[in-house]
Amino acid sequence: MTKLLETINGPEDLQALTHDQLIQVAGEIRDVITHSVSRTGGHLASNLGVVELTIAMHRAFDFHRDRLLWDVGHQCYAHKILTGRREMFDRLRQENGLSGFPSPAESDCDVFSVGHAGTSIATALGMALGAQHRGSDEKIVALVGDASIVNGLSFEALNNLSLVKRQLLIVLNDNSMAIDVTQGAMAGFMSRVRLSHTYEDIRKTTNRMLEHLPLIGPRVEETLENVKKTLRMAITPSRLFESLNIPYFGPIDGHDIGSMIELFKGLSELDRPALLHVYTKKGKGFTPADDNPCKYHSTGPFALDSESEPSAGGQRSFTEAFGDKLAELGGRDEKIIAITAAMPDGTGLVNFRRRFKSRYYDIGIAESVAVDIAAGMAKQGLKPFVCIYSTFLQRSFDQIFQEASLQNLPVVFCIDRAGAVGNDGPTHHGLWDIGCLRLLPNLVIAAPADEWELCRSLELAAETQKPFAIRYPKETVPDDDFGSHMPYEVGKSALLREGDSEYVLIALGTPVGQALQAAELLEKDGLSVTVVNARFAKPLDEAMLDWFRMGKTVITLEDHSIAGGFGSALFEMASRKALNDRDEALRDGISRMVLLGAGDDYLPAAARDKQLFWMNLTADKIVQTVKGLTCPPQKDDT
Repeated sequence: MTKLLETINGPEDLQALTHDQLIQVAGEIRDVITHSVSRTGGHLASNLGVVELTIAMHRAFDFHRDRLLWDVGHQCYAHKILTGRREMFDRLRQENGLSGFPSPAESDCDVFSVGHAGTSIATALGMALGAQHRGSDEKIVALVGDASIVNGLSFEALNNLSLVKRQLLIVLNDNSMAIDVTQGAMAGFMSRVRLSHTYEDIRKTTNRMLEHLPLIGPRVEETLENVKKTLRMAITPSRLFESLNIPYFGPIDGHDIGSMIELFKGLSELDRPALLHVYTKKGKGFTPADDNPCKYHSTGPFALDSESEPSAGGQRSFTEAFGDKLAELGGRDEKIIAITAAMPDGTGLVNFRRRFKSRYYDIGIAESVAVDIAAGMAKQGLKPFVCIYSTFLQRSFDQIFQEASLQNLPVVFCIDRAGAVGNDGPTHHGLWDIGCLRLLPNLVIAAPADEWELCRSLELAAETQKPFAIRYPKETVPDDDFGSHMPYEVGKSALLREGDSEYVLIALGTPVGQALQAAELLEKDGLSVTVVNARFAKPLDEAMLDWFRMGKTVITLEDHSIAGGFGSALFEMASRKALNDRDEALRDGISRMVLLGAGDDYLPAAARDKQLFWMNLTADKIVQTVKGLTCPPQKDDT
């Protein structure tokens, strides 16, 4: 039998298909997604859950002209397949391949490059207001998950929907899951509705709604009121959204393509914002993901034929090392609290949660609230550890400033996925946390290079009476402890290797290992370089300025943006000291300084090793940099 999906080169090709053919296409899309992700890795469970929903939206709307705003965006795989990118899908999340998130550079059906939760309703609101001002009639649709809708930005946008006097449809995709089970009062509210309705009840509700949906014209107001009355009696969530003056429809079966198409077509004719509540099953169609959607939220490659869980690999990660150490510290000190924003697995807190359930808090996708809760706990004498990915922590900058730094409270920020993150690409890189945090007084910023330093930094943070940030990458921990023979103290660097050449490599965090490898390679070529482990981005060790005064060429290395990063901080400190102390030797040393790290652009998706190569942080690139300084290119006099 010919695969129908092979005949779908764009959303317009869905229009002629029958209901049964659309169901067949859904199954074929699931096969493509599952097979591709088993080879490349990616977000599996969430994408399997929205296949029928995506098909129905593309059948009812024309997203070449209409606008579809994705929340987070990691669930857009079926959308990509249907919008002319099927042939490239085997290059998902690969260098020069398809992004794992919406990308306007790939298709006019993608409006924003997104990767963070809570943005779709607000951006849809802005687009609807823009269309309202321009007098254009394109349809605006925002797809938001039940975990994302509890984000503060989502609620702020919902509170302002009354500004819109035209069509705007919010589709609430309710699967009871974020990366882990959705947390909070809103999640409990939704779950009570789920328990009170079987899918047969949902279908009946859908049918009742379809009977009342207006076509277009003066009956809209009257029909809306009738529907609202029916829904208030039958479905609890309507009360929440109706209190915000948002017409609410649902809940409906998110795998019933036919009913969703009719609903989308009817709701597209409303002249006001509305919300459609849809139930989907995360991981639908692939038994392991269906049974364990947490494991298959974001996965590496896995064996498809065995339907086994994806392997985490044999090497120990920084995340695992962090999780074990925090659980150990929690066993010693009852004041230690762990807080995460819907990321217990990703941040390594599963062991802590199991052992100390009463001291573990998952507050959902609400990073700003996580920081303020931690500040309140610290004010009460507790020791809160806020565990969040770097790319998401920056969303809480104001709270870190106001409630942690300004108050000088001992909140510990455990920043996972710092630096380049590999195939998730620009939306998820952790290349700006030092630049954000080092602006703030009172903060300590540590960047451990190995497991020993990670453990020491956690112990130190637990005893330091000020805000303390620890950044570490999505990476395996090195086999060696680079500086365990030297004391680990706030603001103190460690000399790992002293050479007799003019070159000094000062590395922060995991680039320390590459700096040592580069030093060994250079030694074979007769060039002995010094290697220093900076350990801290703030406060900086003033002893590092001695290398400038000695006439050395200082080369800084960091898995971070050069702008605002560690190298910039060292340059600023050296410049300030040279000016204040009228230090000519220091001033001369500054003029030879070289900074290595991420440049002024967004690194595309690729293997993390390749991204480090682009940042000149691999051993070979460091050697190339040093040799380039030793033997600068000759001018061509011809």
